[in-house]
Amino acid sequence: MLVRERDPYLASAGHFFVQQYIRQELQQWGEVETHEFQIRGNTHKNLILNLPSLGNKTSPPILIGAHYDAVPGTPGADDNASGVAVLLELAKAFAAEPPQSPVRLVAFDLEEYGLLGSAAYAEHLKQAGQRLRLMLSLEMLGYCDRTPNSQRYPIGLQYFYPNRGDFIALIGNLSPIGDIIRLSRIIRRSGTPCEWLLVPQQGRLVPATRLSDHSPFWDRGYRAIMVTDTAFMRNPHYHQPSDRIETLDLNFLAGVCQGLIEGIRQL
Repeated sequence: MLVRERDPYLASAGHFFVQQYIRQELQQWGEVETHEFQIRGNTHKNLILNLPSLGNKTSPPILIGAHYDAVPGTPGADDNASGVAVLLELAKAFAAEPPQSPVRLVAFDLEEYGLLGSAAYAEHLKQAGQRLRLMLSLEMLGYCDRTPNSQRYPIGLQYFYPNRGDFIALIGNLSPIGDIIRLSRIIRRSGTPCEWLLVPQQGRLVPATRLSDHSPFWDRGYRAIMVTDTAFMRNPHYHQPSDRIETLDLNFLAGVCQGLIEGIRQL
């Protein structure tokens, strides 16, 4: 349902279909709000579902986001149907069994045009003075390659991390270090290898760490973490017509999803 060409301008029918499918799926668990923003005279939409917590009802939420647009010419299975699929599974899991913190699930538009949907929403929250417990960006979660030397890194990092692309990565700014360590431990205990990296100065020293919807939240002072299979540093189908379901490791993707469910419950 998600893996199809869906650029908002060049594949507008696919884009609209995926947008409506996400809305339909989220509506099973509550009222879906729409955050509209304007780009070059066109109205675009972020879709939002708020779920309650078991704990303090007034505590700030954990915002979990994934972008639903894709670059022209690709069905975008990993980028980012994989993230949206996990977002929908998290909605189902947390509606059935609420975690300790409220959860806000957001499907962002126009990530591929420069993080425009997440930037508009982060600015909206900042202007309204809304606090967040944490922001998690689900960015490409389904590609796994267990062969040696299948994983690449920005210069220097290769000395500290595995050379096999068989792990999920957590990339965060400095403030959520406790959450990153706890989340990585729980994901590992659930059976999925997990590595983490802290980046200062909103990731500007390592530009590759800024290439998803978490960075507008970093720039506005929010605690944020990108969850990623490391995209083009592992997946040769990145932004290509070959980014299809059959290239993904669905057992790996399911393991990432289960690890996130367990980890977010304990944050």
